[in-house]
Parts: sequence; structure tokens; C-alpha cells
Amino acid sequence: MKETETGPAITPPIGAVPHGAELGALPTDSTPPPPVGRGPWILLGGFGLALVVMAGITIAARSRARAALESDTRESLIPTVSVVHPARTGAQVKLELPGDITAFEDAPIYARVSGYLKRWETDIGTRVAQGQELAEIETPELDQELNQASAALAQAKANLEIARISAERWQNLRQSDSVSQQDTDVKVATWHALQAAQQAQEANVERLKEMTNFKTLVAPFPGIITARTMDAGTLITAGSSREIFRLARIDPLRVYISLPQAYSQMVKSNDEAVLTFSELPGQEFKGKVDRTAGAIDPVSRTLLTEILLSNQDGKLFPGAHAMVRINMAAGVEPVVVPVNTLLFRNERGMQVGLVDSNAIVHLADVTVGRDYGTNVEIVFGLAETDNVIINPSDSLEPGTKVQVAKSTTDARNPAHE
Repeated sequence: MKETETGPAITPPIGAVPHGAELGALPTDSTPPPPVGRGPWILLGGFGLALVVMAGITIAARSRARAALESDTRESLIPTVSVVHPARTGAQVKLELPGDITAFEDAPIYARVSGYLKRWETDIGTRVAQGQELAEIETPELDQELNQASAALAQAKANLEIARISAERWQNLRQSDSVSQQDTDVKVATWHALQAAQQAQEANVERLKEMTNFKTLVAPFPGIITARTMDAGTLITAGSSREIFRLARIDPLRVYISLPQAYSQMVKSNDEAVLTFSELPGQEFKGKVDRTAGAIDPVSRTLLTEILLSNQDGKLFPGAHAMVRINMAAGVEPVVVPVNTLLFRNERGMQVGLVDSNAIVHLADVTVGRDYGTNVEIVFGLAETDNVIINPSDSLEPGTKVQVAKSTTDARNPAHE
């Protein structure tokens, strides 16, 4: 402690007001110090709180990520399918099928008698009327047989007359007991036998006369000669399988088509049919359905249908090929779907996969109609409101849970394209 001249210096106590200072005055060069030991604890508390918050955020983020992963995993296990809505077609069904043109009547002309072809009056392409002479056959053997039969008939008539006279005479003698009953009965029986012999000879002569009528070949119906196989002088044998002429009636013509089983209940008599031919571009020929076979072919599963077609000008030829467009009235309006919606199961046949409102798969049996290439007609088994699965898997089973893609479309109606 430093001493002064007046005495030792006195150090004022801590917190005391210096001597001579005014009450209430504070030093201007210092501030009160902070409480000793509080700052470090505040820092530690803030740091711990931050750690707790960060840990909570991390745990929450991991929980959300785990839940999202589980949800994505569950969704990935559910197959996603695209669906299409069937398109409705019109009630008028227009079906185009290949058809075979045949003559209304087509008959080979054979010889009924043996001989030689004396002359022919018609050749291929000749139009003939019913009963018109086609050719004449020379039959020398038949002519001689007829002459012989006629002579035999004359002889039979003479013998019959002798037998009649004898029988009547013996019957008169029997009344006077001049002859025996036995002899009389023999004479009468001989007379009756010769009557039968005469009838047989008459029948033989008539047969040969009828045979001579076949010496001239005539047309059994009006038509056109499509074949001639013999020339004059050719030996002809009755009963031979070789035809002399072939006659076809070409007005009207018969057109045969094989109608698929799916349309067998739609076709009716007088349904309109339109025919086109590749050799006659731009031309159409109208006909009418005449009849059907009334039975499905078990091999092709088709119904044979006959169409009648007028051919008065002879422009169309039997044996030709045509495309037949037949207009039929359907009982219900069929729908169309893409071909890649069809499933074929051996045990059930043709099916499609459907998705209901609960996203559950169902399999529906369908009956297929016309094939448009990319689309196919369904005549039974589907409605416009059905969700039909596109490109269904072969392993698709009913009851499967699926999710439907958002890009749902409608099938295109080929009838309107």
C-alpha cells in the first residue's frame, strides 16, 4: 500500500463510492459483468435441442420413405392392364364372302341306244330351246330288233287266233259229251297262255319303239351347249359313261356361299346380295337369297347358302368366281373389339378378359363374327360398357386384382370407316 504524506493510503471497499463522488454517479468506462457460469449451459442446451429435432426429422423421413417403399412394392405386385370399350355396329349386317357361280341346271347328255353318230346339229356356245334336236344316232341293230319283234307279234296274234277257235269248238263239243272235260280244259288254257304271249310281244314292240325315239337327242331344258365330245361317225355304246353333249341353263344362275356359323341364324330368304367380279370392275349384280342347306357343315362350321342371280343377257358365266356382299338383318347389334383382346382356351373356346368396377378380372365367353383385320366382331357376350383387357396374358385368371391404365379408349367401328 502506498503511503502519502499525511498518512497511509486507504483503499475504499469494493462497491463503495469514491470519496468526493456524487451519489448516483457510476463510472463511465465499465459495465456490470455477466453472472459467472450461466453462458456454457445455455449453449449446451441449445445444441442438445437441435440434436433432438434433427433426430426426429430423420426418423420421420425414414418412416415416410419406408411407407412409400412398401406402397410402391405392393403396387408393383398388382399387374397394370389397358382396357378398351367395345364399339357398337349397326343392326344391318353386311358380310362379304367368296361365291361360286353355277348354272341353274347342268346336265350331261348321254346316248340311250347303241349305234353311230349320224350328225350333230349344235356345237358349244349354241343356245337351244327345250325339245330342240341336238344330234341323230344311226341304229341299224335296233331297227332290226324292232322288225323282228314286230314279226314275232304277228306270229303271236295268229297262234292266238288258232287257239281261240280250238278252245271255243271244244267247249261246244263238251256240251254233247263228245270230248272229255280234260281235253277241253287244256284247249282253253292254251288259248289263255297265247293271249299272255301276245301281250308280251306287244310290250316288246312298244319298248323297241320307245328306244327308237332316243335315236334323236333333244334338249331337256333351255340353255347353252357347253361341251360336245363326239363327231359324226363315232361309235356309240348305250350305257357308256362318255357324254355326247353338256347342257347348262344359265338364266338364272345359282351362287353358293359358305356362311359362317355365327351368321346362320341371321340369313333369311329374299335377303339382298350384291355380286362383283374382278373381270367386270365397277359393275354390281344384284341377287336374292333363295334357300339354305338347313344344316351346318361339321368340318367347316359353315352354312351352305344359295343365291339366285338373273342373267338374261348371258353376261355372266357359270363356273366363275365372285365376291358376294350379303345384307342381313341382325337380331341384335353386334360390337367390335381389337383382335388383340381375344383369348383362346382349349376347354372354353374364345374368351376375353373383363375388369369390373372393383378392378377384379373376369373371363367372358364370346361368339366371334366377322374379322375386319385389326378388329373383330363379337355377336354375343359383350356390351359397350364392358372394360375389355388389351393384350391379356395367357396366364390371366379370373379373380385377379389389377390396376387399370388411365389411357382407356374405345374400339373403332369398321362399318363407319
